[in-house]
Amino acid sequence: MSGSLASAFGRLGAREVHGIAAVLLPYQASGEVDWEGFERHVVRTRDAGLDCAVNMDTGFGDLLRFEERCAVLDATRRALGDGVRFYAGAYADGDADPEAAYARSVAEIERRGATPVIVQCRAMHGMSAAEKSGLYARVAGATAAGAIGFELSPRFAPHGEIWDAETFARIVEIPQLLGAKHSSLERSVELARLAARDAARPDFRVYTGNDLAIDMVAYGSDYLLGLATFAPDRFAERDRLLAAGDAAFLTLNDALQHLGNVGFRAPIPAYKHAAAQFLHLCDRLSGDAIHPAAPRRPGSERIVLLDCAERLGFVADRAALERERVAPFL
Repeated sequence: MSGSLASAFGRLGAREVHGIAAVLLPYQASGEVDWEGFERHVVRTRDAGLDCAVNMDTGFGDLLRFEERCAVLDATRRALGDGVRFYAGAYADGDADPEAAYARSVAEIERRGATPVIVQCRAMHGMSAAEKSGLYARVAGATAAGAIGFELSPRFAPHGEIWDAETFARIVEIPQLLGAKHSSLERSVELARLAARDAARPDFRVYTGNDLAIDMVAYGSDYLLGLATFAPDRFAERDRLLAAGDAAFLTLNDALQHLGNVGFRAPIPAYKHAAAQFLHLCDRLSGDAIHPAAPRRPGSERIVLLDCAERLGFVADRAALERERVAPFL
């Protein structure tokens, strides 16, 4: 599956990228959702030039109740206004009938004018390639304007699963699936997905979810990344440089990858707290609280995140930030 360096490097080139940020859902210290902070962050992400995806892993979608996810959909539509595209995770929630559960979730997403991202459920794990692709075909086939698939490494969440090659080949053939997010965190697997896509259906988008190899956009992937919620404006700037064929893309991508390597180190699910810490450090959020059931990073994380922020040009007065946004958390 690894392929050759020549075939991988042969994919490199300037290109326009469809960038989607999986938006963090911030919380207050009380344990309640910080709705004002969330809506501001949605607007900031869209104004930067990225599309928004809500109720994803980054937005604690698997920890929210159905009604809470609907509230997130409403807040997103309110923040973006009418007619602005966004994406949202569709869940089966461990229902005995996953198809019916997905249909209910998809209906709420489409009612807000958004595109569903079909998030895996544990019931899929025991299915054959034909059964699994059949479920995707029925769920996506019932949508008004198509959906996006999603394969997630179990390193992110236990309901995740990376498809085998046969399953992906069948997924690509589903016309109502516009693309699929790929989050194996394995560059070689994603390169194989791109090659299979190119051979079978070139208009099918492979959205990288590899926060540890965000340069996959230069190899042909688009992206739906949790890392993009840390710094959506810098991601949009990087994408413009890639489209222009400007070598400055490499420098900015390196700085963003440094942030990704810090934020997404093991235990990977704690990256969401790192995102909240970083956004608070950069004065984008009023605090760093996250969902009460989500894992956290230590306060000392801010020392390294400050270095990341400085490298990305977010730090005007390092001493002040160390005094106000780092030291009190140590």
